[in-house]
Amino acid sequence: MTKGGKMRKIITLIFIGLFLASTAVAGTRPAGYYGIGPRVGFTVNPDQIHFGGHVDFGEIANNLMMVPNLEIGIGDNLTTIAPSFELDYRFRSDWGVWSPYLGGSAGPIFYSPEHGGSDTQFGLYIQGGIMKGLSGRNSGYFFLEAKLGLADAPDAKFTAGWTFGR
Repeated sequence: MTKGGKMRKIITLIFIGLFLASTAVAGTRPAGYYGIGPRVGFTVNPDQIHFGGHVDFGEIANNLMMVPNLEIGIGDNLTTIAPSFELDYRFRSDWGVWSPYLGGSAGPIFYSPEHGGSDTQFGLYIQGGIMKGLSGRNSGYFFLEAKLGLADAPDAKFTAGWTFGR
């Protein structure tokens, strides 16, 4: 096995472990919001359109949310697959108003150029955004988010998403 293949497996196992740990923590919390939803946006360097989905496991502490997600980027002669473990702090408790949030995320990024080959990096981001609860029971929320890449990640991502469920 090549050095790159071993590193890809190690990074993937770390992400799977974090995801499984997050689901275990989610099950021990008091009842709260749980949801799933789509996300779409664009990425800068590489210049791509990305789409994917996320799971909101609810608050793990007061206003602290855990939202693992998966984004697939296309464009710039490259395909990226980026699963990410995300933690966000909401500044307001009221879901009926626009609420700003800040957070961070980490996870492997799998790059596959159109001309063949592949590469795997471990990306780190800081992020911020705003979210607002949608009207109606169990309607979820809408969000707009910006991520800045810190290490081995795209320079920036701008995303809109919806979360449904309770």
